[in-house]
Amino acid sequence: MAGIRDRVGKRKSRLPHVSRRQMLVGATAAGGLAIAWGLWPRDYQPNLTAAPGEHVFNAFLKIGDDGRISAIVPQCEMGQGVTTLLPQIMADELGADWRTIAVESAPISPLYTNTLLVDEDSAVFTPRALVPDFVSDVRRWVRREWAVRNAVMLTANSSSVRMFEEPCRAAAAQARALLMMAAADRWDADWQECDTQDGFVIHGRKRLRFAEVAAAAATFEPPAEPMYRASAPDPLYGKELTRLDLPAKVDGSANYAADIRLPDMVFAAIRQGPLGATRLTGIDRTAGLASPGLLHVVTHERWVAAVARNWWAANRALDRFAPVFETRGTPISTDRIDRALKAALKVDGFRIVSEGDVGEAMEGRTRIAAEYAVAPALHAPIETRSATAAPDGRGLRLWVATQAPTQCRDAVARATGLPAADVTLFPMMAGGSFDACLDHSVAVQAAIIALEIKRPVQLAWSRAEEIMRLPPRAPARAKLTATLNAAGGIDALVARIAVPSTNHEVRARLFDNSPADVAQRAAAGRADAAAVEGAATHYAIPNRAVDHCPADIGLPTGRWRGNADSYTAFFTECFVDEMAVRAGSDPLSYRMAMLGEAPLLARCLLTATSLGGWEGGLAGSAQGLACHSMRGSHIALMATARPSDRGLQVEQLVAVVDAGRLVNPAIARQQVEGGLIFGLAAAVGATTDYQGGLATARKLGQLGLPRLSQTPEILVEFVDSDREPGGLGEIGVPVVAPAIANAMFAATGRRVRRIPLSGHPL
Repeated sequence: MAGIRDRVGKRKSRLPHVSRRQMLVGATAAGGLAIAWGLWPRDYQPNLTAAPGEHVFNAFLKIGDDGRISAIVPQCEMGQGVTTLLPQIMADELGADWRTIAVESAPISPLYTNTLLVDEDSAVFTPRALVPDFVSDVRRWVRREWAVRNAVMLTANSSSVRMFEEPCRAAAAQARALLMMAAADRWDADWQECDTQDGFVIHGRKRLRFAEVAAAAATFEPPAEPMYRASAPDPLYGKELTRLDLPAKVDGSANYAADIRLPDMVFAAIRQGPLGATRLTGIDRTAGLASPGLLHVVTHERWVAAVARNWWAANRALDRFAPVFETRGTPISTDRIDRALKAALKVDGFRIVSEGDVGEAMEGRTRIAAEYAVAPALHAPIETRSATAAPDGRGLRLWVATQAPTQCRDAVARATGLPAADVTLFPMMAGGSFDACLDHSVAVQAAIIALEIKRPVQLAWSRAEEIMRLPPRAPARAKLTATLNAAGGIDALVARIAVPSTNHEVRARLFDNSPADVAQRAAAGRADAAAVEGAATHYAIPNRAVDHCPADIGLPTGRWRGNADSYTAFFTECFVDEMAVRAGSDPLSYRMAMLGEAPLLARCLLTATSLGGWEGGLAGSAQGLACHSMRGSHIALMATARPSDRGLQVEQLVAVVDAGRLVNPAIARQQVEGGLIFGLAAAVGATTDYQGGLATARKLGQLGLPRLSQTPEILVEFVDSDREPGGLGEIGVPVVAPAIANAMFAATGRRVRRIPLSGHPL
C-alpha cells in the first residue's frame, strides 16, 4: 500500500500544522483570554474502542470486517429516537445497507460537544440556559471554546438533529470517500468516479462490499472537505424506517441502568429528607439492623441508604431505620409558594424584552388585564432514577442515564475525591426523562455507597423519592396587560411573569455540583431571560414588553419538557383568545391578523382549522385554538373539549407542524403525539401539593394523569418543507393547555386561567 497514487489518497496525518503567526493573530484579536487559550492548541482525536476486526473511521463511524457499521451517537436516547435518527442520516450519506447498522453510545469527548446550546439565541433575547454564568454573556467563540474544552455533551432543547445532522453527514461523507479510495486502488480507477449503494462500492459493473475494503480504507486520509453524495435513487433520509431501539424494547432485552447485573452486586434504596436545608440527625440502628436481608447501612449528611440482596428488602429496612431529619428555615408548602409568586408579581422586575414604547402607547388609555397561574409540573417518567456503580481497584465504573455525561462524571469525581479520569461512565438509555436526567444525585449517591461498601451496588429511587426529590418545572404566575386599537387589535402588551430563576439553579447544580437548596438560594432574585422564554411571541404587536419578576419560593426547580414555553404559551394564547372575544372577533381571524410577519405559523394555523372543521369559536362549539413557535419549529393546535360527568373530556386534538425537513416522519409523528399527551397530562395533573417540605403525592396514581380512556383522538399533519430541521421533542407541549382552556370557554362561557385546568376562574 506504500505506493498509492495521489488520486487515490494520501495516508492519514493526525497532526495539523498551526503556525506561530496564526496563534498570535488569534490571540491579539480577542484579548487576554485568547492569549491563554490561543497558546493551548488542541487536536482532538476519536477515543473509540475498536473490537478485533473493527476499524475506526472517525468519531462517528466504525466499520467491521463482517460488514457491520457502528454509528456512534453522542446524545442520550430517552424515547425521542435519536439512536435511529442520527444513524439514518449517516447511513443515507454513506450509502449503507440499513440492515447492517448498529448503534453505540459515544464516550466522553470534546468531539461530541453540543455547541448549538451555547450558541442558540431566541428571536428576541438570548437566554443561553445551559451554560454557566461566567460564559453566558461572552463572545460566541469563547463560549464555544469553553464548551469544547469541557466536553459539554448536553442532550436538551430538542437539539439532537439540529446540532448533529451536519457533523454526522460530514463524517459519513468522509468515510464514504475512504471506502471509495480503497476500492479504486484495487480497480486502478479514479476514486471520484466511484459511488456507494446498499453497502457496496460500485464502479460501473464492479462491486465491492464495504466489509471487503474497510481495513484498507481506514488507513487513507480523507479529502480536506467532505464530498457529499449525489441524490440517491432510493434515499434513506425521509423514510419511515423502523426504530433501531424498538425490537429490544419490545422483547425486553434493552438494558437500562437498573438492568445491569454484575458479579457480587447488591441493591440499595435511599431515604432523603424534606426539601430545603435538610440534614440527617439520626436513625434507629437497633431496629434497622434487624431487618431481614440487610447487608449494610450507609449514612450521609443528607440521606441514609440501606443495602440488601434485593431492592425490596433494602427499602423495607429504611422504614425500620426510621430516619429523622432536621430542616432549617420555613418549610416549603403550597401556600408559601403561592404567596411568594403573588408578592413577586407586585414588585418591579427585570425587563427582558422591550419593543416600541409600551409606556407611551398605554398612556391615558383603557387597559385590559388578566392573571394566570401554573402549578409545579412533575417529570413522572416510567423509569425512576437509577444508577449502578462498581469500584474497580483505583477508580469506579458507573452505569447511568444522563443528559450531561461529562458533568455527571465530574460530579461523581468531586463527591468521591476520585480523579475524573478514574471514573468510567457508561451512558445508558433512559426510560423517559423530560430533562430529569440532568439531575445527577442518584449517580453521586450510588458512587458513594459503592465505595463505602467496596462492592458493586445498584441504587434505584422509589416512586415517592422521585416525586419528592426531582426538582419540578417551576410554578409561575403572570399578569398580562394590553391596550387595543380602534379595530380591537392589540397595539401594546406587557407580560409580567413571576417565576423562580430556574436556569441559574440548574447551572449551579449542573456545573458546580451545588446542593439543590444552596443553588435555589443563590439563584433567588436574579434576572433569568430563559425563565420567560416564549413570552415574546410571533404576533405583530407594535409595542410590547416582557418582565421577569424573580420569585423566591423556596422550592428547588428544574428543567422540564418545553421549559418556560410550556407556561408562557398558556399565558399568551389564553390572553389573545380573551382579546378576540372582547373585540367580537373569531379567534382564528384575530390571530391571523397579527401573523403577517410569521407566514409559517399562519399556514399551520389555517391548515389545522381546515382539517379540524373550525366553527368560528362560537358558544357551544367546544373548540379552542393555540399556536406557538420554538426551536425552529411551528405548531398550531385545535382542541375539542367539554365538561362531562367524568370531568374534563378532551375529545380531539388536531395539530399541524412545520418542522422543516423530517429525517424520519414516523418518529416525528411519535414525538409530536407524545408531546401532545405529555402536555395533556400537565394540563390536567402531573403536579403535587407541598406540605412541611414534602410532596403530598407519593404514587403515579395520585398525580391526576390521564388514563388511556381519557386520551383524545389525535391527528398530526406535517407541512412539507425543505427548511433546516427544527426541534420536535418539545413543540407539542406548550399548545395543549391553552387550546383546551380556550375550548372550555367556547363550551361553557367560563374562563380557566390556571393549570391544572379547573372549573373555577382565578
